[in-house]
Amino acid sequence: GSGVPGSLGGMGGGGREGHLPRRLFPLDLKRPQSKDWSPDLDVCGRPAVTGRIFGGRDAPEKRWPWQVSLLYNGQHICGAALISAYWVASAAHCFQLSHDPSAYRILLGYHRLRTPTSHSGQASVYRVIVNTDFNKHYYMGSDITLLQLYRPVDFSDYIRPVCLPGPNTQLPPHTSCWITGWGMVTEDRFLSAPYTLQEGEVGVMDSQVCASYFQGPDPNNNTYSVHDDMLCAGDLMTGKSICRGDSGGPLVCQLNNTWFLIGLSSWSLPCQEPIRPSVFTKVSYFTQWISEKQAASPNPDPSSTPPESKPPSVPNFTSLGSVHKPRSFLTLVTSQTFLLLLSFLWTRWL
Repeated sequence: GSGVPGSLGGMGGGGREGHLPRRLFPLDLKRPQSKDWSPDLDVCGRPAVTGRIFGGRDAPEKRWPWQVSLLYNGQHICGAALISAYWVASAAHCFQLSHDPSAYRILLGYHRLRTPTSHSGQASVYRVIVNTDFNKHYYMGSDITLLQLYRPVDFSDYIRPVCLPGPNTQLPPHTSCWITGWGMVTEDRFLSAPYTLQEGEVGVMDSQVCASYFQGPDPNNNTYSVHDDMLCAGDLMTGKSICRGDSGGPLVCQLNNTWFLIGLSSWSLPCQEPIRPSVFTKVSYFTQWISEKQAASPNPDPSSTPPESKPPSVPNFTSLGSVHKPRSFLTLVTSQTFLLLLSFLWTRWL
């Protein structure tokens, strides 16, 4: 397969809730700035639906209120995450067709893309800020884009932002996290109508173990490598991964009863058996970049907002933005890496 940016392929089966260790520090957890924050909400990352989460195929309504659908010329192409009243984060590779803000729309508060409700919303994009280092120094590096909206989002139980991690946020080993999206179920099968949001529980992996899955037959060729601005996650036991159409969507982890945007779906091997790890943009690596771009872009004059139409019903999925997937190559797993993998799986599922 060709390089493919993300969708939640094979996100089924009965997962289990991850148990976080008590020691969660050092944490550097970034709160939204007051100008972007609504006083009627206590904090970001607090969905209206709480309680124990079980891995399933369809996500419960209101569970992931920061989940966004990115439309390009009316078609769902990628996922994204609401991070404040004016700002949305997604993957840079979703914007290779155009950087023109008028070509994009943001859908919020959707559970089924075919059937918007009175809680659903649509927003026009004021500015598209693609990281200028995207794919420049190594494959899929700096895969992040910020979208600034024309006017602030009205928060509700169905539409809320996720918290951003600080630059020094460290996840405890084997932290259990969740990926969500409306992407393809497999490499050749679209999500069926009414296009219900999918979820999957995954574990964050050691980068060294993860990198072994992307090693070709030539040890000197590290084209598909895992760098400091990336992190890996997956569920190798039950087979949950990102797939075509999930690109730019959130990888969230719960720390101290609050959900944080730890990653953005970036790239993976084809979402087919056997499932390999998925690679995500590491959001904490870009905390300063996000702050700088937000500070340099004042909120637009509300009077300049284009006329808004009612939230649409997304038509049949005929094309999707792709999650980048490396070209087919032989995966070599050394005995040392195999032992690391066994150690990861053993501690992950104890």
